[in-house]
Amino acid sequence: MMNKMKNHPFHMTTNSPWPLIMSFNVMNLLFINVISLNSNFSLLNLFNLLTILMTSYQWWRDLIRESTFQGFHTLNIMNMIKFSMILFIISELFFFISFFWTFLHSSISPSMEIGNMWPPKMIKMFNPYDIPLLNSIILISSGMTITWSHNLIKNNKKKSFMLLNITIILGIYFSMLQYIEYLEAQFSFNDSIFGSIFFMATGFHGIHVIIGTTFLLICSIRMNMNHFSMIHHLNFDLASWYWHFVDMIWLILYILIYWWMF
Repeated sequence: MMNKMKNHPFHMTTNSPWPLIMSFNVMNLLFINVISLNSNFSLLNLFNLLTILMTSYQWWRDLIRESTFQGFHTLNIMNMIKFSMILFIISELFFFISFFWTFLHSSISPSMEIGNMWPPKMIKMFNPYDIPLLNSIILISSGMTITWSHNLIKNNKKKSFMLLNITIILGIYFSMLQYIEYLEAQFSFNDSIFGSIFFMATGFHGIHVIIGTTFLLICSIRMNMNHFSMIHHLNFDLASWYWHFVDMIWLILYILIYWWMF
């Protein structure tokens, strides 16, 4: 009989169908969205989105089983996962740096095609002391509540759970206000480089807020199911790091795109 004991501290994951299925789903989503530019594939697009959500749910379910019930996430594994999250956040930071670079390049040296001025003519920018300032206050407040919740998880889970839910509500409120802001915008994505970079930068940040809110919602559900302990709450650690990253990016966006242009 073969010896199945391992002599290393790493967690060798079992064969899983979810990465392959998710890859095909994301590829199909891209193709369907491209085809939808000329045809109506709304039902197919909805079906593909539902498949992505189902795959994500089952993939997360397996991860929760491995970490919480099977005990595969040892201290060494958790440290490596944290390092991976740091690398992921750094990659996301450079993703947004590309938008900041584009905005600064176009604003400091505007081209002839947009009239050698920034913002270009006929672009009526938002008042930075209106919805953008309120959104800034909301995200800064959510950063405070998530930090408070994270610090209390070791000795007061009830209060930590309450503060985590407040953070989730603030994240949803931010997304609603940004949607209202887009509806009130007097320029579109097609209005010169300014419109393109504005909606690209703020839109991708909005997507990250939605992802972060979902991340925190999963933490709330798991905290309510008593999955977190004093020494083992890696999911919450990574979610709080991601949320602070979202806060930091928004502050840079607010200063560059809203306040500086006013």
